[in-house]
Amino acid sequence: MPAREAPVPVIGQFSSDPLDALLRPPIDETDEEKAYRLAQESEAKRISQAIDDGIRQERLQRKKAKVVRLLLLGQSESGKSTTLRQFQRIYTPSAFREERILWRSVIQLNLVRSIRIILDAIQDVRRHELQPTSDDEYDDDYPDQRVCLPPHLEALCMQLLPLRHVESLLIAKLVPPNEDEATHLGLHHDGSHSHRQHEIFVRPGMSWKGTMRRYGRPNSIGTVGQETQDESQAVIHECAMEMMALWEDRTVKEILKKRKIRLEESPGFYLNDLERITSPHYLPSEDDVLKARLKTVGVSEYRFQMESGTESGTEWRIIDVGGSRSQRQTWIPFFDDVDAIIFLAPISGFDQTLVEDRSVNRLEDSVLLWKAICSNKLLAKVDLVLFLNKCDILASKLKSGIRLAKYVRSFGERPNDAETAEKYFRSKFNAIHREHSPIPRKFYGFCTSVTDTTTTMGILASVRDMVVREHLRASRLL
Repeated sequence: MPAREAPVPVIGQFSSDPLDALLRPPIDETDEEKAYRLAQESEAKRISQAIDDGIRQERLQRKKAKVVRLLLLGQSESGKSTTLRQFQRIYTPSAFREERILWRSVIQLNLVRSIRIILDAIQDVRRHELQPTSDDEYDDDYPDQRVCLPPHLEALCMQLLPLRHVESLLIAKLVPPNEDEATHLGLHHDGSHSHRQHEIFVRPGMSWKGTMRRYGRPNSIGTVGQETQDESQAVIHECAMEMMALWEDRTVKEILKKRKIRLEESPGFYLNDLERITSPHYLPSEDDVLKARLKTVGVSEYRFQMESGTESGTEWRIIDVGGSRSQRQTWIPFFDDVDAIIFLAPISGFDQTLVEDRSVNRLEDSVLLWKAICSNKLLAKVDLVLFLNKCDILASKLKSGIRLAKYVRSFGERPNDAETAEKYFRSKFNAIHREHSPIPRKFYGFCTSVTDTTTTMGILASVRDMVVREHLRASRLL
């Protein structure tokens, strides 16, 4: 049927809305055309109503199904992934135990990369010996004299060369070929090695655990057992004595101290457990899994059901988002329909800077992030739970003589001990929460080390009870 031209409106007869002429039926519409148009409009209304009803039903089903949504926020390396693993270990223990073997390759890579950091630091010392120049970038690291490498250390470095091959094998297991850019060591502009390596990372859609399962085999009780042949573990076992000697070497300790490389404070640190982890039939413990470092990028939603307790059967959905600066714009879409947020602030980073921006202090970055979360109007009615994390590392630093007031001037003349520092940080974060929350809400703040299972178990139990209670109240079931 040829299209009709829209009639010219008479002033005062129709609306001045420019869309009105398009939506208005033609003046000369026949009875058949009108009946067809009304039928189409009725069908469209029916479909729209069905969609709305479906959304309402889904919301009701969610409430009845006892689905709890929890969002983990914080800067990179703040402890979000470890907190998630603690939830899984405590509330889905059988699944957590079954997956321990899947983390062996991650732990092996963490161990090998710690050794590589040491070897790279030694290589930088060797380079400094061979190419001394007045403008050398490492002059500040050796203000008095050069560190001469003893012959036995040179020999250890040569004996540990097979670990390079192990690193390649492990990367091939964990990272697909198209993620090549995240698997190489960082280089300075002049070609020397940086002790900060580019991290191995996985994306949520990679299903790296599924890949690890393909390397394993089921044992007699149906769970994933040891690999039929683990070349990486065999090589690590052969290099065990050399790795122990390297880690205990006085010259190495001196080099790491001068270069301000503190491996003990890094995630994925296992050098104090070399004898156990390098054994031929090593199986990761639960604590090993909690300490493992595997960087994730993007957003992941983990779903699991409580296996025990009064909330058995409740489905929890924990959303873990990347904490690096480039990923924070992905947070906002997940602020909707969340029951609570756990915000992790690693207060041990008061003397450190962000990996992605050396001009920004880590503690300052956490404070600014916390302020932004507290003041966000989308989260006005969401309970915020603060974890002041890595208190064990904070205590170690202060005990070693590092003065907190040197980096946090407002700390003033307070005693330089962990208890005083924790109370100080808790009061500061509480003040920000109180001042910047759009409406008054209760402050939940905990000083913790999420790798400490005993302490974290009690804290997560409190968080669980609080979240469930508020969830039930919001669902009008309490």
